[in-house]
Amino acid sequence: MDLGILLIACFVTLLLLRVPVAGALGASAVLVIAMGGLGLQVVSFNFQAGIAKFPLLAIPFFILAGTVMDRAGIAERIVRLLLAAVGGWRAGAAVATVLAGMFWGAVSGSGPATVAALGGILIPMMVRQGYAPGFAAGLVAASAELSIVIPPSIALIVYATLATTSVAQQFWAGILPGILMGGFLGLAAILVVRARGWGRAHDHGQHHPLGRLVLEAAPGLLTPILILGGIYGGVFTPTEAAAVGVFWGLFVGFFVYRTLRPAHLVPLLVEAGVSSAVVMAIVAWAGIFAWAADTVGLVGRVSQSLLEWSGNPLGLMLLLNVFWLVLGMLLDAVSIYYLTLPILLPVLAHMGWDPVWMGIVMTVNMAIGQITPPVAVNLFVSARISGLPIERIWREIWPFVLASVLGLVLLAYWPFLRPLLWGR
Repeated sequence: MDLGILLIACFVTLLLLRVPVAGALGASAVLVIAMGGLGLQVVSFNFQAGIAKFPLLAIPFFILAGTVMDRAGIAERIVRLLLAAVGGWRAGAAVATVLAGMFWGAVSGSGPATVAALGGILIPMMVRQGYAPGFAAGLVAASAELSIVIPPSIALIVYATLATTSVAQQFWAGILPGILMGGFLGLAAILVVRARGWGRAHDHGQHHPLGRLVLEAAPGLLTPILILGGIYGGVFTPTEAAAVGVFWGLFVGFFVYRTLRPAHLVPLLVEAGVSSAVVMAIVAWAGIFAWAADTVGLVGRVSQSLLEWSGNPLGLMLLLNVFWLVLGMLLDAVSIYYLTLPILLPVLAHMGWDPVWMGIVMTVNMAIGQITPPVAVNLFVSARISGLPIERIWREIWPFVLASVLGLVLLAYWPFLRPLLWGR
């Protein structure tokens, strides 16, 4: 039997049997390595080599930073400020939710973590404003998809590591696309709220002057400036910036807001450690899977098939986006990067496409996958927080999926549209 086909068949079968993604990747790779006589001793070496990379150290630090800042009360103060700023509009609560998702994306770097941090605050608030509970839960989940596009993004760290691009460059490239996607989501939310007659104008800052709310939220507002400013200013690397974020969150929690106590440290470390272990396990086993796929010739064959589309760049771009969107409905971003980048990097180089730009396009596809059934991690977290059946949220999420796809189309085809618009 062809080992490449066996590798894919085994992986898909295990996924259908509801085996966790890391287990499905590892089991199918080890089976093919054993049957192909490739030497089982390479498993331990590749496992260690897959995660022993300096840029990947930023992942557990950013996860810990997001956890610390959530427990410190930064999210609550940011939400209060945003509501005071835009809550007077009829759709102000919806706009504030999108803005909060964008801001927290610049803190946590993880979609599910953003839903967990903001959902308990924003969903009840929107329900009190007359919004349907399913819509409120869906909007929080959709806004959280921006967390893997807006830097510092865990997904972009993994992409940069695999594509050998600069993490700082990848972060910089994600800012405007993240704002663009947020604009599309905000517009969709406003249109739905107005069409259904939800919401009411209300002065959310009437009991607290805006200046006081700004002062209370200032430490949180400084967080992305501190992290990203330090990276772009050359003060520290992205990995060092993640560590700085942890210490800044602890400082704010212990000495500014005084919401953290020494007894909170162990639970914080355990929560962040579990989340980090899940991500790093996927990274390690996906690396072994990618090595096996390359060794048995699967990568070369698929790359050669894609190169046949080189004469039709518009068609190839469409094919890749459909492929990524479908995968995003089934797998997490880290797994998709490891499964597809070894195949696609030679194709992207042949087409002369900028790998930094393609990293953003690919990541936006993964972001849409976080709110698209059947495997929509943001929706499941939102359902758990809101107590709603997942089906009620699914029915309300489609305007945001459509808005996200429109943003994706603009980003993906911008290099092709730019010469038509400006003649160069």
